[in-house]
Formats: sequence, C-alpha cells, structure tokens
Amino acid sequence: MSQSYEKSRPAYRQSYEIIREMIISGALPRGTKIVEEKLASELGVSRTPIRESIRKLEQEGLIANKKVVNPSEKDLRNTFQVRILLEGYSARCAATYLHENELALLKECVRVGRTGTIDEIMRANESFHEIIVQASNNAVMIEMIDRMQSIIYLFRRTVVYYNRPFLIDEHERIYDAIHARDGQTAELLMQQHLQADLEFCLHLLSDKKSTSHH
Repeated sequence: MSQSYEKSRPAYRQSYEIIREMIISGALPRGTKIVEEKLASELGVSRTPIRESIRKLEQEGLIANKKVVNPSEKDLRNTFQVRILLEGYSARCAATYLHENELALLKECVRVGRTGTIDEIMRANESFHEIIVQASNNAVMIEMIDRMQSIIYLFRRTVVYYNRPFLIDEHERIYDAIHARDGQTAELLMQQHLQADLEFCLHLLSDKKSTSHH
C-alpha cells in the first residue's frame, strides 16, 4: 500500500480500522465503555470520524450501547448459524463458478495456511473464505456476511491464534471438492468446517469463564 494512498485514506476509515484492531486485540477489553473524546485525542483526529467508526462497529456488532461487546455463547451460535447457511451455499456455488485463477488463489491460501507466519495465516484464512463467498455472486448475501465481518474476524483470530487442529486440512478438503466441481461435498465440508470452528470457540469461551479469576 503506497504512502500517498495511506495519507489520502479518510480519517474515518483509519480510525475504524484502529479501533476495530484495539477491540479485537483486547487493547479495549470487552465491556469497556467507549468515550469519543478520549479516542479522538488518542488517535489525534476529530470526533466526527470517531463517531462514524463507532456507528460502523455498532452495525458490525462489536460495539453496543457505547460499550465493547462481550459476545455471549448465544451471539456466537447465532452468528455461526448464519455463516454455516450462507457460506455452505457459497461453497456449492464456488464449485460451479470459480475460474482457474481463483482456484489457484484458493490453493495458495491453503499453502500459506500450512507454512506462513500467524499474520500470514490470518490473511490466508480470510482470503480463503472471501473468495468462496464472492463466488455466490449474490450481492445481498455478500453484504450480510460483510456486516458480520468484525465478529467473524474476532473469532477467526481465536481459531488461528489458539491453533485449532485440522483447520488447514479442512480448507484443503474444501478446496479439493471445489476443484473437483463437486458442489454437494463442498457445501457439506464448509458446514462441518464452520461447525468445528464454533465448537472450538465455545470450548475456549467456557474455559475462559471457568478460569476468569482476574
């Protein structure tokens, strides 16, 4: 990303990304009250971009009632139920519609997933799901998934950072089914993959609850 592009990006977009990262990394812990003036002075911007960022993060479900959300098990289940339906369908579409160059990109995501640094694996994981979702060619569906991006990102980090077993093997099997143009198998594998992500996150949540004596 070029320097001039960085500078010309609206303050709102940068503020949004920084605040999102603070929430996701835990720098703004769950349950923290969001104070516009404080964030504005910390980020060195006016309150307008902060206000816009907060609005977008509210839409994405990371902030509610001016506080950082603390997603409950129910929120987690609800989000994943929607993903399982929509991304399962997208994987079926991908088996029909993905071109050779997109298949090559998917394959590359799997390779990086096996060999990359944590950050590279995060990005590869994100791209893997993104390529498949775009394959649905359904703007309404893509937008629904987009609105859940922050919550998805929050849990994707959990899955990668805590090194969920078989994550990349599952990606590879999904890729193989899509490559073989087997939509039914691709859909089923994607549903099972996301279900396994859900179970993993729920398990971590309950572990954290039982050990949260801080």
